[in-house]
Amino acid sequence: MTLRVLIVDDHEVARNGISDLLQAQGFSVVGSVSSGEEALVHLDENSNVDLVLLDIQMPKLDGLNVLQKMQNKHESLKVVVMSAYDNPTYIARAAALGAVDYLLKGVSFQKMHDALSCVASGLSRPSESRLEKISSLMRQEIDPKDLPPELPLTGREAQVLRHMALGLSNKEIAKSLSISVETAKEHVQNILRKVGATDRTDAAVRAVKLGLAD
Repeated sequence: MTLRVLIVDDHEVARNGISDLLQAQGFSVVGSVSSGEEALVHLDENSNVDLVLLDIQMPKLDGLNVLQKMQNKHESLKVVVMSAYDNPTYIARAAALGAVDYLLKGVSFQKMHDALSCVASGLSRPSESRLEKISSLMRQEIDPKDLPPELPLTGREAQVLRHMALGLSNKEIAKSLSISVETAKEHVQNILRKVGATDRTDAAVRAVKLGLAD
């Protein structure tokens, strides 16, 4: 089946260039829009989209907020985030919000083609995928015995702290770990108390310095 793609990017040259490349390789570009708002309208009015290529940095409504809205209304929709920023926080948030991959805009077209082909075929992400590496880190269980004495936490609390260090909100942590937002909040409060942090930013900085986000 031909993969039907919606391109969302506020730069016209980028949209047109990606569209031409995809169509030359047999993908069907069913829409090309310049904002998250237009993308949401397109999805509400059309059922002809299999995958969205979504930019992050856009005016008014940024790509991660658009991704969240898309996933809330179109759970089966596959979204690949494209960005000029190789930012672990962006990647972790995209993973938590349900993106199937995260590509840098400077990537070769062959790598883009390979990544989208994996999506179309239902195959696993390429091992070099940035989103796969961050997702694996987020899923990784932590043995409390492996933690430094500065982090007297349970394994689950350490997982939550890792998510905090990656810049995720309580809602994003809850979605990533399949727990309730209330449970995520409770873990965060326990972490702050146990490590003696003044706030979540303080705790996150300590976690980064201790290598928990590596």
